[in-house]
Amino acid sequence: SLETPTKLDATKPDLGYIHVVPNKSEIPIIILEIMPTLYEGNEDGRHHQRTPTIPFARTSRHKPRRWPLALRFIKGAIHGAIILPMLLHAAFAVIIVVLDHNIHDLGLPASIIPSLSIVVGLMLVFRNQTSYNRFWDGRNYLTVIITCVRNLTRSFLANSHRSPVADRIETERIIRILIATLYATKNHLRADWGAEIIPGTAINPSTGNATLTPEYSDLLPKGLYGCDDRGLGLVLQLTFFVEQYIKKGFDKGAFHAPQASQMQVQLNTLVDAYGRMETIRLTPIPIAHLIHQKQVLALFGCVLPFALVDKMDYWAIPVVSLVMFTLYGIDGIGSQLEDPFGYDRNDIKMDFIVEDIRSEISVLLEEWKRAGQQGYDMFVGKGPDSGGQVGNLAHVNGCP
Repeated sequence: SLETPTKLDATKPDLGYIHVVPNKSEIPIIILEIMPTLYEGNEDGRHHQRTPTIPFARTSRHKPRRWPLALRFIKGAIHGAIILPMLLHAAFAVIIVVLDHNIHDLGLPASIIPSLSIVVGLMLVFRNQTSYNRFWDGRNYLTVIITCVRNLTRSFLANSHRSPVADRIETERIIRILIATLYATKNHLRADWGAEIIPGTAINPSTGNATLTPEYSDLLPKGLYGCDDRGLGLVLQLTFFVEQYIKKGFDKGAFHAPQASQMQVQLNTLVDAYGRMETIRLTPIPIAHLIHQKQVLALFGCVLPFALVDKMDYWAIPVVSLVMFTLYGIDGIGSQLEDPFGYDRNDIKMDFIVEDIRSEISVLLEEWKRAGQQGYDMFVGKGPDSGGQVGNLAHVNGCP
């Protein structure tokens, strides 16, 4: 029966179904329903196997975790940054315990700990909340830029589908500039200057040496010269090309006034998000707060052995170590999240995100070029003489 769902694979019932729905025309409607994989293992005997995705293939995490997070001490962990202060406080606790046993009673009332712990807790909460807000805002502003690039790409391609060859060449050039805007934003926030001076290279500001960055090799306009040395970022520089394209399209009648206005709004929104990401990058947490927080943490770690030595004796040493490991760990996480645009494992995956968006827009561009050359509509393969019928059902599973 056409209305009976057909399983894709009888051995994996959760994979999905194909629904063939009858239609008034001679061509049935085929609906592919993919179900999530809920079974525990696979042919290799491994469990919790994740199914890779195509959109955002680089950004999505593919392999399962082999170790519980509580047992991870290297990748993504903060231990390397806090091991030194933790060991110093442990050594100080050893000295206090030894002196208390052999020379003089150094114990202090344990009632002083709650008052200090309240101050330490409040400062750490403020630091972590502020840092995570910067991380989350940075990710959201990157999404705003991506959304603007998507919207502009869609509008430019949809409105130049039947344009002359010269206009189509200019449209392709602008789409590549939009992709370059994503890379320029990423590199600008990381202070990787000079990529536009020599196409295909970026200049390390500390050494002055050029490093290969293939993402710029085919995206920047020919003959472009950079103005980084005069204080103009590449992102703002590239937006001039986009605005000029919108103005030319409006003058030629390719865009009507409300449409051109909406494109201008998208471009302004992109620049606004770019400026807000700059604010996150260039405005650190005030140094007075950082200094006082470090001093309060150190003071608390130094007072803690005196308050614990009388009741806990030598057990005060591991207890002090664990407490300071916890507190310095929280402080270290806030320090990493403060600037979320770098290369650390806990930073925003800007490289992967930008590459995924480039792949997405490249598919749009290639489909636009193919449809223009063959006289079809984009994605559905409709020809001018097909009378609105689907021209090729072989593409039902994806783009050609």
